[in-house]
Amino acid sequence: MFDLKTMKLAMDQLEQEKKIPKDKILEAIEHSLAAAYKKEYGKKGQIVRCKFNLDDGTTSFYQVKITVDESVVRMVAEGDEETEVVAEGDERSRYNEEHHIMIEDARRIKENAQLEDEVIFPLEDKADFGRIAAQTAKQVIIQKIRDAERSTIIDEYGSKEGEIVHGHVEKFENGIVYVDFNRAKGIIPREEQIPGERFERGDRISAYLFSVEEGMRGVNLRLSRSHPMFVKALFEIEAPEIATGVVEIKSIAREAGSRTKIAVASNDPHVDPTGACVGGRGVRVTTVTNEINGEKIDVIEWSEDPSIYVAKALAPAKVLDIQIDEAEHQAKVEVAEDQLSLAIGKGGQNVRLAAKLTGWRIDIKGQKGEVIQGGDDIFGELEADESDAEIDDSAESHRAVSTEARSVEDKTIPEENTVTEVLEEVEKVIEEETKE
Repeated sequence: MFDLKTMKLAMDQLEQEKKIPKDKILEAIEHSLAAAYKKEYGKKGQIVRCKFNLDDGTTSFYQVKITVDESVVRMVAEGDEETEVVAEGDERSRYNEEHHIMIEDARRIKENAQLEDEVIFPLEDKADFGRIAAQTAKQVIIQKIRDAERSTIIDEYGSKEGEIVHGHVEKFENGIVYVDFNRAKGIIPREEQIPGERFERGDRISAYLFSVEEGMRGVNLRLSRSHPMFVKALFEIEAPEIATGVVEIKSIAREAGSRTKIAVASNDPHVDPTGACVGGRGVRVTTVTNEINGEKIDVIEWSEDPSIYVAKALAPAKVLDIQIDEAEHQAKVEVAEDQLSLAIGKGGQNVRLAAKLTGWRIDIKGQKGEVIQGGDDIFGELEADESDAEIDDSAESHRAVSTEARSVEDKTIPEENTVTEVLEEVEKVIEEETKE
């Protein structure tokens, strides 16, 4: 039997656990009852609405008509509907007396009625609904609650784009990490993981949330641990000077799993930018390194002078001489022979990252004259909407697990249902939602 008190408790529970406002749940109930009424007793084109009283559980139904005139609708004589010829370019809809009301008639009911205004007419209360109408009510409320939940998830996580989010590993399958955030789910594709990382079910995991998208099947949380901005966000957490803007990360270049270089500058002459990132005894940079699976991090001080900037970017190698070609945006660097391999790095990584970081093409030569080129077309400017290791935003490379609308098993509903029995079905749906 329909129990109003139980329904209210279930609505309160939904509001607390799934963050769905009670007025949204009430709106879903009213939509479901209106859909059932229209299915059983409505006419084509009719707009039916319902008012459900939470205090005593009573319902009232009414019809809405839209105020129009001949500039908005086409008037067609009864019986001529099938033979009507619509003039080319005429975008007016056909007049339907169940959906429209002419403005002259509307003003007899509502004195100041304007075009597109709604005019309300009460409908006869009905006590019985058929099986199909009752099933329609159930399906509508399920969908409305799913939509409301999806909206709250978008609001919650949409404000977190560009931040680090924390969840638990749900599973690791085919190289993809599935992450559970309680109310939402996301994935980290193989290409967005740090090479060499392994996760077990239940492990706590942090990732950079770079996109929240509403798809056909739910909300998609797109995550990455290999994004350069992930390192930036980690430093913002560890270094208050960065979070407050006293120290600014000017540029960042990263090869996930191996090495990252960041260039920092201070907006306060009394604050050492590299010291703020490294921390006392290296505590801050060590914490970030541990989070990214032991990846090495070089923190250098940014400089407006390109010769100083490029020289620092090549650290830990020591530069003997540097020549800057502004026209070609090229830096020719000379190092000692014992520093050449250090300046180039394993597989050319050090000079490659330095070129990304500074945005300059860097040519390195030893004292014997051997020239190594790096960074022909690599740029490392850090912007809000740009990264040095650009992420492919295609659907295939960034598939995300959505908060999918789960299929609902049909339950046997009697051939005839009263309004109370339909409300009982609605109550069951709300109670089921609180258990999920």
